Amino acid sequence: MIAAAGDTRSLAPALGAARSRLALIVLLFALAIVGWWWTAREMRGMDGGPWTDLGTLGWFVGVWVVMMAAMMFPSVAPTVALYSVMTKSRSLRCPMIFAGGYLAAWTGVGVLAFLVASQGGRVSHDLLAWDRGGRWVAGATLVVAAVYELTPLKDACLGKCRSPLGFLLGAWRTGRLGAFEMGAKHGAWCIGCCWALMASLFALGIMSLVWMAVVAGLIAFEKLIPFRRTATYGTAAVLLALGILLLAAPDVIPGLTVPGSGMMSQMGDMSR
Repeated sequence: MIAAAGDTRSLAPALGAARSRLALIVLLFALAIVGWWWTAREMRGMDGGPWTDLGTLGWFVGVWVVMMAAMMFPSVAPTVALYSVMTKSRSLRCPMIFAGGYLAAWTGVGVLAFLVASQGGRVSHDLLAWDRGGRWVAGATLVVAAVYELTPLKDACLGKCRSPLGFLLGAWRTGRLGAFEMGAKHGAWCIGCCWALMASLFALGIMSLVWMAVVAGLIAFEKLIPFRRTATYGTAAVLLALGILLLAAPDVIPGLTVPGSGMMSQMGDMSR
């Protein structure tokens, strides 16, 4: 009985760590669910199709941050959980700071996307209008995204996302600042992996909950299924098919808002 009691005591730290990891994963998924709910409420009636107007900088960045939490937290949860195990602490503080650094990296992408869109719109003089070059640029964006899926750079970045242990060991930093730096660096690898998918989201309709879910599903599909080549080739096939349809017959794409078709949403509330 003394030995049994000793075994129980030796198992207690492992059980505590397992509960902590489970609580962390549940928290990240809960934040993602709240993000989906808030985004759906905030973007209601705002889907203008490809190259939807982004509104003001403050409004867009706020929505973008919540969108990234909703889309990315489920697929990054295993990495954050692994980081939590390696810290050998039951506290959720550093793992959540790690997640915050990851989110900060994607926030930078949102700010950059807004600046490119706003400045590009002034220079191009409505080139991205659907009845001008918008349809062709959107289709080309999806085709380029499909090609990028098959490049060595994509493969290298996806490897860091799918097998984060090597990244964590090589980039290890201690403390809260170290957690944030590691999260931001992992976010940078994720950006290298997923930037083309995010560009595709702009090309399909950044304010569309349907396409937001499709892109989030493709990201999770690539990062989490066991078969790496199947993931990248499958994603490339989906993007290529959408790109061709967008160029040839956009009206047949389910869930796509075609500007000027009478389905275009009102955008008056985007300045909130």
